[in-house]
Amino acid sequence: MENPIAYDDEYTVEELIEGQIVAMSPRPNINHNHTAGNIYNIFYNYLRGKSCTPFMDGTDLHLSEENCFVPDCMVVCDPEKIHSNGVYGAPDLVVEVLSPSTAAKDRGRKRAVYERCGVKEYWLVSPEAKSIEQYLLQEGRFELAGVYSVFPDYMLKKMKPEELAAVPSTFRCSLFEDLDIVIEDVFERVK
Repeated sequence: MENPIAYDDEYTVEELIEGQIVAMSPRPNINHNHTAGNIYNIFYNYLRGKSCTPFMDGTDLHLSEENCFVPDCMVVCDPEKIHSNGVYGAPDLVVEVLSPSTAAKDRGRKRAVYERCGVKEYWLVSPEAKSIEQYLLQEGRFELAGVYSVFPDYMLKKMKPEELAAVPSTFRCSLFEDLDIVIEDVFERVK
């Protein structure tokens, strides 16, 4: 397969979605980059010395002849899928950090391709809302497993003690039962 992803003079990245070349411009903002970097670092630190490998934005993901994406972060546990020019086949986890220009594709067409190709876990992360939607593949379909958010201080101040106690501060990736992900760590330095 010819590599359909290219950087032009203005560093615009393109993806191939169901046979159609789609530009991913404009380039991500600072909050997007902090969020994606934080997620990558969580997995990088956890997976040191383990068999699974995390990849950050910029790594080509070849799912089929018609679908070549550049996810914000992914984790691959099968080393046979990792090649010098990208990942070939479904990763175990894909994370897309939402931007106004990409949110519809991430929630729609790309999500459908990830589901169809067998990605086990898919996250949609919103830096603006400071929220993470976690989807798990169940019988060939993504099911929402949870939504995790950083609550603003004004909301926390209005909550009763039992409500505060029910607000999750961590969650787990389904792939790793001993990895507690601190929600605030995902959004460190995000304003």
